[in-house]
Parts: sequence; structure tokens; C-alpha cells
Amino acid sequence: MRHPLDRGQVALPRPAPHPGAPGCCRSHRVLDCAQLVPTAQMGKLRRGEEEHLAPGHTGRPRPLRNLLLLLWTLLNCGLGDNAQGPGEWTPWGSWSRCSSSCGRGLSVRSRQCIRFPREELCWGDTHEYRLCQLPECPPGAVPFRDFQCALYNGHPVLGTQKTYQWVPFYGAPNQCDLNCLAEGHDFYHSFGRVLDGTPCSPGTQGLCVAGRCLRAGCDGLLGSDAREDRCGRCGGANDSCLFVQRVFRDAGAFAGYWNVTLIPEGARHIRAAHRSRNHLALMWGDGRYVFNGNWAVSPPGTYEAAGTRVVYTRVTGSEETLRAAGPTSEDLLLQVLLQEPNPGVEFEFWLPRERYGPFQAQAQAQSWSLRQPQPREVDPQSPESPAAPTVIPPRTPGPTPDPCPPCPDTRGRAHRLLHYCGSDFVFRARVLGRVRQAQETRYEVRVQLIYKNRSPLRALEYVWAPSRCPCPPLALHRDYLLAARRLISPDGTQDWLLLPHAGYARPWSPAEDSRVRLAARHCPL
Repeated sequence: MRHPLDRGQVALPRPAPHPGAPGCCRSHRVLDCAQLVPTAQMGKLRRGEEEHLAPGHTGRPRPLRNLLLLLWTLLNCGLGDNAQGPGEWTPWGSWSRCSSSCGRGLSVRSRQCIRFPREELCWGDTHEYRLCQLPECPPGAVPFRDFQCALYNGHPVLGTQKTYQWVPFYGAPNQCDLNCLAEGHDFYHSFGRVLDGTPCSPGTQGLCVAGRCLRAGCDGLLGSDAREDRCGRCGGANDSCLFVQRVFRDAGAFAGYWNVTLIPEGARHIRAAHRSRNHLALMWGDGRYVFNGNWAVSPPGTYEAAGTRVVYTRVTGSEETLRAAGPTSEDLLLQVLLQEPNPGVEFEFWLPRERYGPFQAQAQAQSWSLRQPQPREVDPQSPESPAAPTVIPPRTPGPTPDPCPPCPDTRGRAHRLLHYCGSDFVFRARVLGRVRQAQETRYEVRVQLIYKNRSPLRALEYVWAPSRCPCPPLALHRDYLLAARRLISPDGTQDWLLLPHAGYARPWSPAEDSRVRLAARHCPL
């Protein structure tokens, strides 16, 4: 028995007749029928033409004959038995009820083809199927295919009076046939097609329709090839979002957490990777860590964060990756826990166009990567890490050579422009105090003149240098021109000024003041 879907097959169009021949296509019937009107109309001859009469004819016109010929021509063209082209579809009917009472099933709607005699079939299908998702079936419910096989229990088959108990068999070639295995025997029997809406096989998303296994597109229609683009739009062309792909290459002179990038709300297809003994870390917007936080290395696995699943992997060769399909329901912060120089952290994601501008503004506002203030040693973990996080012990600082080694030469216009343009603050200050710690040096300064600032500066500030032997060193009770960057702790409790290693710190003089004001012309605020 053929399924109604099979009657919607497409017929190949026949070649069009000559424009002057009867039976032209419908869009040309009026024009061509006018061309088919006889030359002599109602007894009148066209100029320059002659009428040839049979012998004995009186030469008088025959209006009745011409009228009948005209009517025959019009009727033959209007209802031509050589009509060409497809018919026309009626509007789609309403969707039927779901084929299943729980779980996945399908709904169907149909339409009819209206066509003239000898006209071709309509192009397209008479039936359309869509996926319907109902609440999950309760425990112990009989699967649809099992139910269909059980209908033949106790009935004689195979031309004998012997009966069997039947269960589904999934090893046959066509998974949309009702292949049932006789319990206690080594053979199966095919009872024809399964009913529409039967799952193709356990654990798959396809459903059987008219003997074919079809999957639903993103539009919900079975057999549709519609797919979501990278922006999450069904059938889109990736034009409603932008692709963010960068490499974080900043390398700190100390161990700790450094911000790599903000992953904004709405991000999709997120990926980050690196090859080093460092560790990726993911943080919620409120400061809680998803994994690898609080100086503890978490095991690889799948983590729930911001409405999506984050797959964190760590394999041999010190390679780590982070993947998430998204979209994220809130902002996340990607960090790297450094214990050796950073070779580069690659990251990428797709972001809606309307969120790209705020993301760029926030990324520029946090142009210097952030870290937690406690320096510690991080031990890499193998892929066979235990399920519980591994607490990282504090590092015991080793002896620092004294005196400090000489600093590199940082003079020159290029160095000055580089640090002036890339800094958050450029100001003149007097050094009031200095405190050397294990791996940091803190200066207390009095701000005297501001050349550039992206946020307000107080009269008294602390400037931090990431080394016990900072370069260049600052002498007490002297005035300097300093270029510093902003440093904020992840929990928001610390807001520091950071003087980068080999950064811009020159003793103040009128000549240095002129050079800085000249640099400001090349790097406006």
C-alpha cells in the first residue's frame, strides 16, 4: 500500500510547444488565442489577400461558418487538451495531533493539488511532518516499537499454526521496517513498515516517516535541511553576530591569576586553548570559580556555567582546552593561572552584534590583565587527576640576589611612545616611601601633575612594581614621570596602579616634560 507522501512525486515538465501552436501554456493563452483567429473574420478579407473559392462558389461570405470556427478555436485553446505546467496547491491544512502521548512524536498536515485535465502534478509534497515534543514517558512505559511487535504475539505467522512472542530486532538493514525477533529463537521476521513516528533506533533523534528515517531541522520539520548558523538563527547566514578571535600573550613576572578575556552574555561556540604548564580558570561574574579557582586544580570534565555546559580537557603534553556551545546567560571571566611565562592563550567566540560594542569598551577599560595578589607555586596535574580538587601549597620564596642586577636600557622615543599610549595613567609624582616584599615592591607617591588618566587619581597613591628589584628603580624623595596601568583584583576589593617591568619611569625635568607633552599629540585620550 503506497503512502500518501508517495503521491506527491514531481513529474518532469514536457517541452513547450511552438508559440503558434494550439494548447499553449496558460500564461500565453490570451495572446496566442488572438493569433489563432481565422484570417477572414465575418466575411471580410485582409488587404492584399485573396480568397480562393471552389468551382461554382458564388463568392458570398459565410458568417456562420467563420463564427463556428472562431468558437471552436477559443474553446480548444481555453480547455486545451495539451495544457502544460504544474497545477496549483490548496492552502495547507491544520496540524494533526501528536502521534505519541509522551516523549517525541510527529504531527502531519496535508494539501491538495488542483489542476486542469492533462496538466502536470504540482511540484512539492502533499504531506508535511514536524516534530512534536511531549513530556517524557513515565518509567515502565512500553516503547512504541515494542508495542507494535507485541501486536503479533500469539498469532500464527510464516504459514504455520505455530505462534511466537516478538520483540524488536535492530540488526536488519532497514531500520524503518518492523523487524521483530522471535523470543527464544534465532530468526526475525519483518512485518512491513513501522508506524509513522516510530524512533529509528534507540538513542537517535530520527523518526520513521513512510519507511524512511528522517531527522528534524532547526525549523522542526522532519526531512528539512535547515540548520542553525553560528549566531543561533535557523537558516541564517552568520550575519547577525560577529566572530571574536584573539591570542592573549601578556606574560607576567609573577605567578598568579591573569585575566584573559571577558566572555559576555550571549556568547556562542566558545573555545580557548593553550600549551604550557599554566592552567585555564573560569570565573562567574560574582567572583566564584567554575573550575581551577582558589589555587586548586580541578579535574577535567563537564561543568555547568551561565546556562551552558563547559567541557574542560587536559591531555598529555600540557595542553588544555575549554569548549562551550552557549549561549551564555551571563558574563563569565576567563583567566589563566600562571606558573611559567605565558606562550599564548588562544580564545574565540561568536557574539551578537548588539553586544560587541559594550564588550569592546569593557575590554579596553581593562586593558591590563588582572591577577590575584598572592604569589604561589602551581604544580601541573596529569589527565588522571583525582576527582577532588588539588590544593596548591604556597611557594617558599628563594633567596634574592643582592645587589639587584642591572636594568635594561629603556631610553628612546619609541619606548616612551609605547608606554605612554598603552598606559592608563601618566603623571608626575614624588616618591615618599618604599616597601620591598617577596616578589613585589610598593611605592607610596604624591601625585603632583597629571598628563593622562582614565579614572580619577588621589593625591596620595600606591604604585606597585612586580619585582623585588624593579626596573627602573625609584629613589626616595625624588620626582618622576610615571606611566602606570590599572590593576583590579578579581573580587573587586583591590584597585592598584602597576608599574610594568622595564616600564616608563624617568626623573622629572623640564625637558622630560616637553617630551611627554609631545607624545600626547600622537596618543590622544
